[in-house]
Amino acid sequence: MVLYFKARPDAGDYTIYMGADKNENEELIKYGLPEDVWFHVDKVSSAHVYLRLKKGETIDTISEGLLEDCAQLVKAHSIQAAAANGLFFLLYYWRCTGPLELSLRVLIFGRCDLLRSWHGNVTTIEVASCAGNKMNNVEVVYTPWSNLKKAPSMDVGQVGFHNPRMVRVLTVEKRVNEIINRLNKTRVERRPDLKAEKEASNAAEKAERKMQLKEKKRKEEMERLEKEKWAEIRSYKGLMVAEKMTSNRQIASAGRSMQEMEDEFV
Repeated sequence: MVLYFKARPDAGDYTIYMGADKNENEELIKYGLPEDVWFHVDKVSSAHVYLRLKKGETIDTISEGLLEDCAQLVKAHSIQAAAANGLFFLLYYWRCTGPLELSLRVLIFGRCDLLRSWHGNVTTIEVASCAGNKMNNVEVVYTPWSNLKKAPSMDVGQVGFHNPRMVRVLTVEKRVNEIINRLNKTRVERRPDLKAEKEASNAAEKAERKMQLKEKKRKEEMERLEKEKWAEIRSYKGLMVAEKMTSNRQIASAGRSMQEMEDEFV
């Protein structure tokens, strides 16, 4: 399931979207479009939020309002990880003959969030707290979808970057509820065929490139014909240069008649 949001009206008609879970994030990473920009809260677990730009726009032309909407949305869907090795609670367990595996939900400061699976022979457990979206001065990183790098060894939802220079950083001081509430009012849940959308986008892009190439060749042919035309005109003008022409008066002064000139020519 993909969640879609509409950006602030004064920014224009832009769509912001994100996956409902980390598995959905994998599909979005795989089937993103060249116009997409990816947002994530740095150093914490957060949603993968995407902004779909218009043709010709770049990561450096995004307006401040659009950036703020995306940054607030991704911050609101972030969680803070902490190591719980006796710091938040003390967990006693016993060894079984087989591996002991538990899925836990733990209450931390009144906030409940999902923990990862735990094996009996592990003493340090990652605890996820919903408090992440309430942190101040968090850094949001964003980059073009095409800059996302996915390696086979990476975990689900984990990405790297092909070119770190294409990554931008935005600091979000605090959560702005007015922005989150406005975005949530536009929220729409859909189950799109991401693969089909990607293929349709690729086909449209291919057709556009083909049309542009055809138009380029047409212009080049027009320019070639125009150059040939002007070359011919210049050549004709060269034949009509006054210095190279002989007038009737010049012929008479030379004592030669037109008939003599014609006979000489023949």
